[in-house]
Amino acid sequence: MATKSQPSVPKSKNPSSVSHGTAESQGQWGRAWEVDWFSLGSVIFLLLFAPFIVYYFIMACDQYSCSLMAPVVDIVTGRAHLSDIWAKTPPVTKKAAQLYAVWVTFQVVLYSLLPDFCHKFLPGYVGGVQEGAVTPAGAVNKYEINGLQAWLITHLLWFANAHLLFWFSPTIIFDNWIPLLWCTNVLGYAVSTFAMIKGYLFPTNAKDCKFTGNVFYNYMMGIEFNPRIGKWFDFKLFFNGRPGIVAWTLINLSFAAKQQELYGRVTNSMILVNILQAIYVLDFFWNETWYLKTIDICHDHFGWYLGWGDCVWLPYLYTLQGLYLVYHPVQLSTPHAVGVLLLGLLGYYVFRMANHQKDLFRRTDGRCLIWGQKPRVIECSYVSADGQKHHSKLLVSGFWGVARHLNYTGDLMGSLAYCLACGGGHLLPYFYVIYMTILLTHRCLRDEHRCANKYGRDWERYTAAVPYRLLPGVF
Repeated sequence: MATKSQPSVPKSKNPSSVSHGTAESQGQWGRAWEVDWFSLGSVIFLLLFAPFIVYYFIMACDQYSCSLMAPVVDIVTGRAHLSDIWAKTPPVTKKAAQLYAVWVTFQVVLYSLLPDFCHKFLPGYVGGVQEGAVTPAGAVNKYEINGLQAWLITHLLWFANAHLLFWFSPTIIFDNWIPLLWCTNVLGYAVSTFAMIKGYLFPTNAKDCKFTGNVFYNYMMGIEFNPRIGKWFDFKLFFNGRPGIVAWTLINLSFAAKQQELYGRVTNSMILVNILQAIYVLDFFWNETWYLKTIDICHDHFGWYLGWGDCVWLPYLYTLQGLYLVYHPVQLSTPHAVGVLLLGLLGYYVFRMANHQKDLFRRTDGRCLIWGQKPRVIECSYVSADGQKHHSKLLVSGFWGVARHLNYTGDLMGSLAYCLACGGGHLLPYFYVIYMTILLTHRCLRDEHRCANKYGRDWERYTAAVPYRLLPGVF
């Protein structure tokens, strides 16, 4: 999903090329023009069952102490019925609805009404008004990059409340976790439905729309490429980054506060999860301008996949480690804790440096040093939608000479570290690394299929020079 995904989670950059400002053939962008039966079946399955998957994980923690098998065993053996489980599930409450409405409104205000000032005093940070990539129709959208500012303001207010203002308990998110789930679903479905109606009736750019004739696929994968309200409110950038990812670290802090309340201390495993995931979230917002050139913004249309995924899937399933540690506080041995920390930091280093090398290579058109040497490249060409031939370069030095998507490998190392911090008592906290492995492998194959279509024989030369995708010597 998102990032995250989704959903859609902070995502990694397309490592395929240094492009020179021209859109690719529309058939290679984002989603399909036509839908085969397998794709349609997958879409319908996700539309029907993804919300229940999220509910099942959260319910398992609430009613079965995070055991994924216990609910199934109870139902199969007759010790419980679905109606019994549902009856014990907290409903939506007025408090949760008000809390979520205030939260989303606050993030909209920070996104839309407060121009970025962080870039004026933070060396190296790029914020303010920035241009995105060229869309399939040839448009270049402008964005107000202020995600880091929104994250900082939100968290400063959170800590001010926890230590000075005392407007609400720091455990407020955990205490309303299931009622809030219903609120996030309402927003996810509302924004996805609005995006589809808007795509049909009043699109921002009709030339950047795709229609398949299948309403289910259109709803899930989106019609509009960059739906917007007014000049600045971009649905894709807002929902990919806010409110879900800003909330990610707040959710973890609330889980830590609940652990402190229940057990009188915060375990080192909870601290590790908070630190490692906060590094990842901060990296996302520090590099939000770079994010404009990733697959989420450059190739995905905005539909239920992103809208619901960023509202529900990301904040609820990407935070399972912290939720699990509330129910099962784990105090790691010093060697175990150090190992988890080093794995997480190494994964982040690989992820960030691989992306930095690609970004440096792109910005300088190859006139740079990578690992102290002039980068090796494969010269290639492609034909754009207007029939013109363009030249590009594929990097085969540094991390990009080790594997074609080593940034994804670093991402997966970090994902594994979050899970290992929870010990080995239950499967539930390991869902994240399993899901991310599937997501990034699929994204890797999808990206390579697009690049193979774009570059043809030049792509074959590239894969011969860098034969492995994620794990050198294995895959």
